[in-house]
Amino acid sequence: MRKEERFRAVIAYFLDHRPEAETELVYTDPYELAVSVILSAQCTDKRVNMITPEFFKRFPNAGTLAVARHAEVLQLIKSCSYPNNKSRNLIGMAKTLMDRFNGIMPSEVDQLQTLPGVGRKTAHVLASVLFQKPVLAVDTHVHRVAARIGLTTNAKTPIQTERQLIRHIPEHLIPIAHHWLILHGRYVCRARNPNCPECGLTMICKFHTDTKKHSEE
Repeated sequence: MRKEERFRAVIAYFLDHRPEAETELVYTDPYELAVSVILSAQCTDKRVNMITPEFFKRFPNAGTLAVARHAEVLQLIKSCSYPNNKSRNLIGMAKTLMDRFNGIMPSEVDQLQTLPGVGRKTAHVLASVLFQKPVLAVDTHVHRVAARIGLTTNAKTPIQTERQLIRHIPEHLIPIAHHWLILHGRYVCRARNPNCPECGLTMICKFHTDTKKHSEE
């Protein structure tokens, strides 16, 4: 199967079976999403959603977080991975948001990346989810699923995966494609135990085809 055909089949499948897909992080505004995404680095969305209700009660906006004490933030997020670094980044993000952007979340990727704790992946999440920008955040799920299905070839880094994917995904579908691949990787195409029997993409999946071929040899 040619790559273009595989992309068309995958997109058609998700449009039919998951026409609506969004982040599983719970948030009500851009500030809350930024906090949640920063916390989610190497941490599950489930854990983040357990932490943020109390966090947002104490720090409901960037202005309150910008003047927070490191120890207070750390106490609220200590059950998350790398709490020390994330505490510094959260306070720094809020200060920069207040000082440079008047407390308003910028919509451009290059501006978002000036916020402490916001790298390329996080900036792409914020830009696509909040502003529907045609940018694709590549995490471990996206990287793995894209390679397994055969949407990418020899992509060694997230940027290589990103560039190969956006080359073949229609611009207006790039924001939702991020969620398609993440959710598929989280619940079906798992890292250790991919649930191929429950996957609707096996007929076009390179990983499944290769695995089946090897088992028959």
